[in-house]
Amino acid sequence: MAKKRYDAIIVGGGHNGLICAAYLAKAGRKVLVLERRHVLGGAAVSEEVFPGFTFSVASYVVSLFRPHIIRELELAKHGYEIIPMDCSFLPLPDGDSLARWADPNRSRDEISRFSRKDAEIYPEFSRIMTLMGKFVKQIIDRPAPDIASTRPGDLADLLRLGKAFRSLGPDLLHMNLKLMTMSAVDFLDLWFESDTLKAPMSVSGIIGTFQGVRSPGTAYVLLHHYMGELDGAFRSWGFSKGGTGGVSMACARAAMGYGAEIRTEAPVAGLRIKNGAASGVILGNGDEIDARIVVSNLDPRRTYLGLAGAEHFDPEIVKQIGRYKYRGSSGKVNLALDRAPEFSCRPGTGDHIRGDIAIAPGIDYLERAFDEAKYGAFSKRPYINVVIPSLTDPTLAPPGKHVMSCFVQYAPYNINEGAENWPAQREAFGDAVVDTLAEYIPGFKDIILHRQVLTPWDLEQTMGLTEGNIFHGELSLEQLLFQRPVAGYAKYTTPVRNLWMCGSGTHPGGGIMGSGGELAAKTILKNRALS
Repeated sequence: MAKKRYDAIIVGGGHNGLICAAYLAKAGRKVLVLERRHVLGGAAVSEEVFPGFTFSVASYVVSLFRPHIIRELELAKHGYEIIPMDCSFLPLPDGDSLARWADPNRSRDEISRFSRKDAEIYPEFSRIMTLMGKFVKQIIDRPAPDIASTRPGDLADLLRLGKAFRSLGPDLLHMNLKLMTMSAVDFLDLWFESDTLKAPMSVSGIIGTFQGVRSPGTAYVLLHHYMGELDGAFRSWGFSKGGTGGVSMACARAAMGYGAEIRTEAPVAGLRIKNGAASGVILGNGDEIDARIVVSNLDPRRTYLGLAGAEHFDPEIVKQIGRYKYRGSSGKVNLALDRAPEFSCRPGTGDHIRGDIAIAPGIDYLERAFDEAKYGAFSKRPYINVVIPSLTDPTLAPPGKHVMSCFVQYAPYNINEGAENWPAQREAFGDAVVDTLAEYIPGFKDIILHRQVLTPWDLEQTMGLTEGNIFHGELSLEQLLFQRPVAGYAKYTTPVRNLWMCGSGTHPGGGIMGSGGELAAKTILKNRALS
C-alpha cells in the first residue's frame, strides 16, 4: 500500500467524502478513501448501539440531499431508499396538540383551532418559502461566486446570480433581504399570530447554531431547512431505510462500483507537504501513501491546523481559521424502548408520531432554554426534536420494540466547567431530556430499556466534529458563500497546493446534502487538477 500511488486520497469517510470519491472514480481517477473509525458515514452513520437496536447515532433525518446526486451516482441501485415523513407533531403541556400534515387540508383544520387567520395564510407562506427555496437552490447547487475575482468565469457566475436575483421581482427580493437579516421569530411574526404555530416553525432557525429563535440571522437557517426536497417535492423530509448510515453506505457502494478503494480504521496523522504542495498522507502507524492530490472531508480547523499544520499557512490565514466559529450547541439522546410511547395529549401510536415530534411549546420556552446555554449550562427544559423511525422501518428494532432519537438544544460545548468536564455532566443532561419527555408521555421512564447520551464533547471525540458542531461550523451569515471557510478559499481549494476540501465546512454548508463532496469533485475535474 505504501508504494502504491493514487490520483486522489480522500481523508474522512463521511457522506461528502464518499460522494467526492464516487465522482472522481467515475471520471476514471484512482481514488482511496481513508476513515479512522471502524464504520463509514461520519455523522450520517447507523450503528447497533445495543443488541438488536440500530440507531442513526447523530444525523437522523434526510431532506437536503441533492436529487441530481442520486441520479448521477445511481444511488437507488446501491440501496438508497427514503421513507417520507408525513407529519410534524407538537404536544402541548396543557393537553392540547398541533399536527401539521403533508395534506394541506388536514393542516388547515389543525391550525384553525389556534388561529383561523393563520390557517388561511399558512398555504401562502408555504408557497413563498418554496419559491425562495427554489431560488436558493440555484446558489447551493453551484460553487460559491467569488466577488473579488476578475476572471471571466467568475464574472459570468456573478452575472448569472445577479440575473437570478432580478428575476425574483421586487416583492421576493424584499422577502429575501428579510430572510437574510431577521430572526426566525421576527420573520414568522410577519405572517402568523399564534405562538403555538410559530414556536415549532421557528426552531428550524436554530438547528446547529449557538443562537436563539429571536437572534438576527436565524431566519436564513430556517430557509436552509426549507430547501429540502424528496422526489421533487420541496419541504419534504424522510427517514433513510436502515438509518442515515444507509445514505452513506449507498454512496460508498457507488464509489467502490466506480473503482474507488475504501479503508476503515486507517487514521491519518498528517500530510506530506514539500515546497508548499501536498504529495500524500502519513498514517497513524507511520505508513506513507502517495497521491497527486489530497481532499479533506474534515472541518476547516482540523484540515488547516491539524492535517496540514499552521506552519504551512500565512499567519493571517491561520488567524481567520482561528476565528471561524463552531460553538456546538446540541446533543443527542438515543433510547431503546420496550414499546411505542403514547402522548397524553393524543394517545395511541397513530400517524401523528410517525414523523417528527417537537418539544417546543412556546417562544418564551425556547428563549429560556437559550438563556441557560448563554451562561454556560445545558438547558434543563430543552428544545427536543424526536423521531421514532422504527414505527416505519421495523428493521431497526426487535419485534414490538422501538428506537427513539432525540436531537437536543441547548447543550453548549463550552460549559462553565470546561468542555473536558462534559463526561461528568453527561448523565444529568440525559436525565433532563428524559424528564422533559416524561411530562408529555405517561410512564415514559418505565419503557426505557437502554439509553445513549452524546454531548458535544462526545461528538467531537467520537466523530471528529470540532466543538461538536454538526455543520462543521455555524451557518451564520458571515460564514456562508464566498466566506466559507475563509474568503479566497471558498471553492474547495486551500493555500497548500494539491490540498482540497469537500466537507460541510465548505459551501454550501451542513446537513446530509452531499453538495460539498459533489461540487469539490466537479471543481477538481474542471480545473484539471488531475489531468
